[in-house]
Parts: sequence; structure tokens; C-alpha cells
Amino acid sequence: MFFKQILSNIKKNRKNNGLFFATLLIAIVAFYTLLSLESQDVMRFLKTLEGDAIQKLMLLVPMIYVVSLFFVFFLVYFAYAYQMENRRREFGLYLMCGMKRGRLFLMLMCETILNSTLSVFAGIPLALLLTESISLTTARLVGLGIIGHQFSLSSTAILGTVAGFFLVQLAAMLILSVRFCRMDPADLLKPETKAVVKPASGKQGMFSFVFGIVLLAVAYAMGVTLLNAFGILPTLLILIFGSLGTFLLYRGLGSFIEHALLARKSQKNGLYTFTGRQIQESVVHQHSSLAVSSLLLLMALACISFGIGMGFGRTGADMRVCDFSLMGSDEDVTAFVQDKENQSMIGDCYPMFIGNTYYGDSTFSLKGIVNAFETLPEDNLRDNIVENLLQNEEYNDLYLIPLKSFNALLVSMGEEELRFDGNQVAFYNRMAADSFNYKELWEKAINAGAYVEFTLPDGSIEKFEFLPNMYYNNIVADRAITLSTTLIVPDDLYEACARHVTTDAGEAAKMSGGISNSAQDSDSSTDYDSIDNVKNPFAWNIRIREDIIQNQGLLPAIMEMQTRLDRSNLSYDSYLGGIGRNLFYTVAASYLSIYLGVLFLLIANTVLVLKYLIWQKKNHGRYLTLMMLGAKKKDISISMGKQIRLYFLLVLGVAVLNSVFAIWSMFTSFVKLPAGTSMQTVVILACVTLVCFVLVEVLYICIVQHKSRKEILALHVSERPE
Repeated sequence: MFFKQILSNIKKNRKNNGLFFATLLIAIVAFYTLLSLESQDVMRFLKTLEGDAIQKLMLLVPMIYVVSLFFVFFLVYFAYAYQMENRRREFGLYLMCGMKRGRLFLMLMCETILNSTLSVFAGIPLALLLTESISLTTARLVGLGIIGHQFSLSSTAILGTVAGFFLVQLAAMLILSVRFCRMDPADLLKPETKAVVKPASGKQGMFSFVFGIVLLAVAYAMGVTLLNAFGILPTLLILIFGSLGTFLLYRGLGSFIEHALLARKSQKNGLYTFTGRQIQESVVHQHSSLAVSSLLLLMALACISFGIGMGFGRTGADMRVCDFSLMGSDEDVTAFVQDKENQSMIGDCYPMFIGNTYYGDSTFSLKGIVNAFETLPEDNLRDNIVENLLQNEEYNDLYLIPLKSFNALLVSMGEEELRFDGNQVAFYNRMAADSFNYKELWEKAINAGAYVEFTLPDGSIEKFEFLPNMYYNNIVADRAITLSTTLIVPDDLYEACARHVTTDAGEAAKMSGGISNSAQDSDSSTDYDSIDNVKNPFAWNIRIREDIIQNQGLLPAIMEMQTRLDRSNLSYDSYLGGIGRNLFYTVAASYLSIYLGVLFLLIANTVLVLKYLIWQKKNHGRYLTLMMLGAKKKDISISMGKQIRLYFLLVLGVAVLNSVFAIWSMFTSFVKLPAGTSMQTVVILACVTLVCFVLVEVLYICIVQHKSRKEILALHVSERPE
């Protein structure tokens, strides 16, 4: 009999509390999605490239898991609190009919265990479906779908999910069960007595409201102007002012609503005053909960925006310039490239020369560049660039790239060659790829008339102007060398001024031309006869033939070539390493941020919904009184709909406004989108994210309205209002 009663209660509660059980499923999916991260396709691929970094990332997962447990506990707690509040009379009747408190406690805990078990059986398959979809989608987006998808069922993730889920379930239910089981039957049979909360009206309320707005404005201004880096003190002050301002704003919001109601006396009709007073009272009694929900939504929007921005920027940051950069002597590279098996895969092969003026007989002057920068508005970035330029000039330290090397790279990428008209050079700086502001500042200086002067070994001085565009694409496969303050110069100037940077310590070898593939047209070979007495280049860049990539896929082709290189004596730099590093940053910065953002979003909305439903349950008698006074159920439902929309709007409005300044501060300070990132695409992604956010909020509003409408339609005037 006791067990049948438990099953009957579970069936009835599951039917009447769909939102509650949806919350439990969300908790299960959230835990499994995080804990199964290591078994997803992208992570398995990354282990072969960034094993140490992935190991360190996996050390963060338990910490995030604990944080998730903390937040999901409150989500489950509020869901159970709403369910228990709806069953107050049921518990009171059990006790009135002679059920012992210990037996009631046992019944509630058994219901929790069975509910948890059923939720796990339903939630784990849903979590598997979601994680497999995420794995497939991520792999396709970053180009790993060609490797092949492997279904993964992580036993560790399942055990961690079940353990964490039961832990938060039992802990939340234990706290609530003890509280309800200790109550007297008479207290359970009547609605919970509402605590008398004196509204902060008049001067006190308006002062809190205005002072909260002032603190938020100060936080906005500090975020936009002072948050140049993630400094501890500015960040701490912004968090304090923003959080305190939000709490004060909601504390005084009741007084503001009261003033708004009084100012619109002439427009009062129907249930206008009742609706306004209901909103005012809900704000007065729940201002802390509203502030917390608003801050959670702010955190959700910030995390999701950060994850999308960083993931998109990292994914598109590095253009594929070549597949491998081989380091070795002319003879060793020639032997590898001219091997028949390798020839069938290699499309382009050309030497990349890099020179430096440090040990050379020539000098240079960067005063023309410094003067151009000094015409720009002062800021820290401009001053740092000028300081570095002066230091380069003092030590005669400047990197040079010959035009033919750089043009070979451009042709291999399918882009147009550079053309110098007279004494011209082009500016190259790899740092510009990671900072749009840095790139924009350099381009302004170049277009402001910047120039450079070289004193050649024969004593003559030549002035060179800059091409209007700067270049920042990598000149090797990955990161064998990272250059800053580098000039792309004519071949004769390079020959006169440069001293080679090479990775090979062998004897100098004269190179008469680039290595050409017999399968390639003769026009594709690179002629370097104009550069005499050259040593081995810094690297030989090779690209795999496009027809092979189209047939096999980029990554399988690169991995096959990498296997061949591993059997040779050549050292190399692989584009695969750059893919792995960018994917690692994408997963670490994007995936986990979006995960936390979605978690915050669900918790904030669930708390908001349940708080409102609990508040409405407490005001059950008011709607009966309205019906006794002649109000129609339709009018009450309309009033209820307005209350719900205003209730959510009060939270969403502040959260969205806060998030606008938070995201603005974040992406204009310590979070930089890489140069070349399409702002149009970023804006489109932001709009899509905002639309998804709005749809989620509309869904929650519709759920609350539907449930509230059902409760209003179930009311009867014959019921005695409490």
C-alpha cells in the first residue's frame, strides 16, 4: 500500500509538474555534456596534437563540474520548493490522518529516489543524443568531419552524472523534507503566511532606485574606459558597483512603479490598478531574487558572447598558407621532394628566405615611420609601437623578406603578386593577425606618409615608401618563426642588406631556383638567380596538391604526408599543429564558456519562473475575491498575462542593458578579435544569438502563462478565499 501510494504520487506529480521534471532532465544533460567532453571527436583528435594542453584542460573539468553542482543544486532546490508548496495540504492531510512524520519523510525521500531514477533513464539517452549532435556539428564546422565520427559512451561521464544528480537531488529534498515534516498539520493545511515586508516607498525607495542607476552608470563608464586589461582592481570595482547598483535598483523599483501608477490615474480602468499593484508587490517581496536572476542572465549573455566571439575568431584566425615548412639543407629537401612517391602529393614547393640587418654592413632609419605615428592620437598602443621602433633603429635590428619569397607564397595561395613601383616596400607584422586595433593603427600610420631610409654598404642612402596595405598571414606552416616589424623588400635591396636567418648550420649552398614538381607546369617554378651567394633558406614551404585534398580531405592528406616526413631526417613545421592549437583555444575558451552561459541562462529562467508561480500560488485567494466581485475569468487571465510579461521584462530589460555594456567593454579591452575577422559575420552571429535568447525567454513566458491560465480557469466562486 505504501509503495502504491508513492507510485501514485509520482504519476500525479509528473503529470501536473512538467516544468519540474524538465528541470531535472536539464540537470542530467548539463552534467553529462561536461563530463563527456574528453570522449568527443574533436577532443580525441586534439589529444594527438596538443596532448599536454588537453591534459591541463581536463584538470579544469572537475572544477567546472563542482561549480555546476553548486548552481544546479539551487535550480533543483527551487523546483522542489515549488512542488512541495503545491502539496502543502496533501502533507497536512497525511499527518491529520495519522501518518507519522518519519513515514512522511521516508515517503518523500523514496519519491525523490524513484523520480531521480526515472529521470536518469530518460535523461541519459537525451544527453547522449545532444553530445553526439554537438560532436558532429563541431567536427563539421571546424573541418574534422572527414576524419570520421566515432560513437562514444563514456562510463565515467555516466557515473559522474548519476552521482552528481542524486547528490543535488537528495540534498535539496533533504532540506525541504525536514522543513515540511516538522510543520504542524494546521500550518500545512493553510497557505504559508506571507512575511510582512514594508516597501521602500517615498524618499527611501526613490533614493535606492536613483542611486542604483548612478552606480550602474559608473560601472558602465569604468568598463568602457578603464578595462584596458583584465586588471584585478578595475574589474573588482566594476563587479562591486554593477552588482550593488542592480540590487539597489530592484530594491527601489517598487517605489518607482507606485509613482508610475499614481501618475496615470486618468488611464485607470478595469484591472489596471490591480495588475500594477500585483507587479509592485511582487517586486517588493522578491527584489533580491529579481536582482540575482538579472545578474545570472547577464553572466549567461556575457559567457555566450565570449564563447561565440572567441570561437569564431580562433577558427578563422590563420589562413592556410602552406601545409609544411621543411627545415634542412638544399640537398636533403631536394631528395625528399624529388622522391617519386612524394612528388605525387606535392603541389608547390618554394624556399622562404628571412634576413636580418643586425650583423650587416648597412643601416636604416625609421624616423619616417615614427613621425607618421606621432601624427596619430596618443594612446598606450601607439606609444609602445613608437618605443619598439626606436629600439629597433638603435640596435640596427630589422627583419627583411625578399619580394620573390613572399610572392611565391602569395601565388601558392592563389593570390596576386606584390608589385613595387620604384623604391617601395611593404610592411609585414605577424602580431597584426591577433589584434584588429594593432593592424588598424599601423595602416593609419602607413597611409599618413610613412617611409624608411636605408644606408647601403656603398654609403648611398635610399628612401623607400610603403604600399598602402600591410600583411600578416603566416609565412610558414605554423609557428617556426613569428616576426614583428618586418619589411618585404625588393630582391636587390635584400641581397645588399640582409644576413640570412636559417635553421640549418651546414655549409652554404647556392640556390639557382625553386624546386619544381615534374607534374607542375614550368611556369610554377621560382627563379632566384638574381640573389647571389645565398645560404640555405629559413624553410621550404610545400603545399599538397589540391586534387588530393579534394579526394582525401585536408587533414588525412596532411597526416599522410606527416607520416612520410617522420621517416625522413628532416625537421618540419606542420599546419596540423596550428589547427590543433586553434581548436584547443576554441574548445577551452568557446565550448566551456557557452556551456556555462547556457547553464546560467537555464538557472536564471527556472528560478524566475518558479518564484513567480510560488508567488501566484500564495495570492490564490485574491483571484477568488475578484471573481466574487464580478470579474470575469477572461479579464483575470488578461491581467495575469500582463503581470507575467512585465515581471519578465523587469528582469530582462536590466539584464540586456547590463550585457550590452559588459560585452562592449569585454570586446574593446582584454578580448580582441583577430585581424581579418569579418565584423559583418560577427554582427550576424550576435543577432542570431539574440534571437535565440529572445525565443528562449518567450518560451518560458508562454509556459508560465499557460500554467497560470489553467489555474485561473480551474477557480470557482464557490471556493472560499483564504
